[in-house]
Amino acid sequence: MDKGSTMWKKWIPRLREEWGGVFLGATTIASLLVLLRLTGALQWMEWRTLDWFFRLRPLEGTDDRIVIVGISETDIQNVGQWPIPDGVIADLISTLKVQEPRAIGLDIYRDLPVEPGHQKLVGVFETTPNLIGVKKVSEGDRIWSVNPPPTLSSRGQIGANNLILDPDSTMRRGILFLENSDEEVFPSLAVNLAFLYLKPEGIIPKNSEVNPDYLQLGEAVFKRFRSNDGGYIRTYDQGYQILINFRGPQETFEIVSLTDVLENRISEDFARDRIVLIGSTAVSLQDYFHTPYDNKLTDAPRRMSGIEIHANLTSQLISAALDNRPLIKVWSQPLEIGVIFLAAWIGGVLAALGRYIPSKHTYYYLSWTGITVVISATLCLGSAFLAFLVGWWIPVVPALLGLTVSAGAITAYIGKIEREERETVMRLFERHVTPKIAQAIWRDRQKILKEGQLEAQELVATVLFTDLKGFSTIAEGMPPKVLMSWLNEYMRVMAQVVLESDGAIDKFIGDAVMAVFGVPIPATSDEEIASDAQKAVNCALKMAAALQTLNQQWKLAGKPTVGMRVGIATGPLVVGSLGSDRRQDYTIIGDTVNIASRLESHDKSIEGGICRILISEDTYHLLPKSFSTKRFDRVLLKGRKEAVNVYQVFGE
Repeated sequence: MDKGSTMWKKWIPRLREEWGGVFLGATTIASLLVLLRLTGALQWMEWRTLDWFFRLRPLEGTDDRIVIVGISETDIQNVGQWPIPDGVIADLISTLKVQEPRAIGLDIYRDLPVEPGHQKLVGVFETTPNLIGVKKVSEGDRIWSVNPPPTLSSRGQIGANNLILDPDSTMRRGILFLENSDEEVFPSLAVNLAFLYLKPEGIIPKNSEVNPDYLQLGEAVFKRFRSNDGGYIRTYDQGYQILINFRGPQETFEIVSLTDVLENRISEDFARDRIVLIGSTAVSLQDYFHTPYDNKLTDAPRRMSGIEIHANLTSQLISAALDNRPLIKVWSQPLEIGVIFLAAWIGGVLAALGRYIPSKHTYYYLSWTGITVVISATLCLGSAFLAFLVGWWIPVVPALLGLTVSAGAITAYIGKIEREERETVMRLFERHVTPKIAQAIWRDRQKILKEGQLEAQELVATVLFTDLKGFSTIAEGMPPKVLMSWLNEYMRVMAQVVLESDGAIDKFIGDAVMAVFGVPIPATSDEEIASDAQKAVNCALKMAAALQTLNQQWKLAGKPTVGMRVGIATGPLVVGSLGSDRRQDYTIIGDTVNIASRLESHDKSIEGGICRILISEDTYHLLPKSFSTKRFDRVLLKGRKEAVNVYQVFGE
């Protein structure tokens, strides 16, 4: 099996644990968001997002098939009363009839006579087959009703003008058909007007083949709104409702005043072959409603009149049938839930991937997470908006929350893992290496850390062993407390020299010191291996100088002076941590360790001044010519079967 496969198999358990935590956390967050969405807590945010999409969408052209005659404040003042008298309404309809409109919608209640001119209006009703009046239909106990004009009712020329508001008082849905408390079904004003307009086009209403409960006009199928469609949760869905695809904000349709029509200030083809809607636009009559085009947070509300809402719904029916204009469709609930989970997983994965970017600095990790989450959120919103442009309303708020909350939670989770890893690494090395090396170890921790332990590595490094000459004799002549103080002073100075030379202290053994150069981050080139060997030899020379200074101080203090022996060997080693989860130590094993130890203890009669330094042949070949060395004949080190070349170092 090759080395790559072996490393991968070693990493699999760790990846399974870490990424298992990532996906478990993201899945938990997604599940909570699904539950939160099902409570309706996110409904208002979805509505605001839908409204924002409407405002962002490019405005559509005016639908010239529909015009509005609005009864304004000026018209009421000119007429001199409200309600507008029947005679004025009769004159208005008669004037419009001359231009032969396809349909006329009268969105004014006329269940009771408003004199003068009632009989005149009745005559107009009887002679205008394409005129649709209105009534307010009572849906159980929800709203009160208003009866239709009797003459139009008897002729079947009536449509319901009921409007539905969402709980935030915004109009987003329209009614095609509705039932009253007696289970009678009434078409809406918009439906009757659209049917009259489409009939000459050869389009008649029929039940959809997809679902017999759906209305079909031409190729357009009007799917009935259900209580959990889109961003809605358990919303009132009685009657045949659809989502309104508004053409634009207030005054999108051509509007003229009642006075303009009566005084003939309109073009000769103003109403010809069109649908004409007649209704109130006077502010004092309060027939105005909030729509998605009202930005209540930043702008003064620009509410839309009821007659314009009927025009939008009528236009939606006609343009879907004739122009294939998109209707607002929604995804199934399982698909929406799937998107929430997907977004949460993406957020978690993006946060977790930051752990593996080349730089391990927290700033770069957080920057990676922040930037990728912002990009992903922008793509999510952009995709939802593009889908809206072609007629799909995709709830995006839970997905965005899943993306961001999951990223935040996994960032915290990764931070916890890294704190634990840092504690593990620092615990293993705080006694062994300088802060500079410790930071390098932490930076490259992914290479060496595995399941709370340092993974065993094979590498080439240089081992340094020291021992004091005649320590046993000194120890016999000193009180224990004084001896311990004297030895600690020596060890403290030697340890500082090792650390300043970029070495790692492996252990203290009585009066001996074992240090290693080139761990735990392995050298990857011959130059780095040579550098480690040179640092070890230089360290030994600095130890000699430090010991000379100590001896001078000890002599003045009346304490014993001492010499030392050093053995240095370069070669292959195995490094890693040994112990249990309660106690671990970083250690080095291998034949190179044995060689360094044997060199230190070899032939104690060989002199070398205050510090005798013996090195292996491998170490010697890595030193530059600037070092002063001497080669011994081949010697047989204790415990070894074959003789080796040994060199002594005198200085640089």
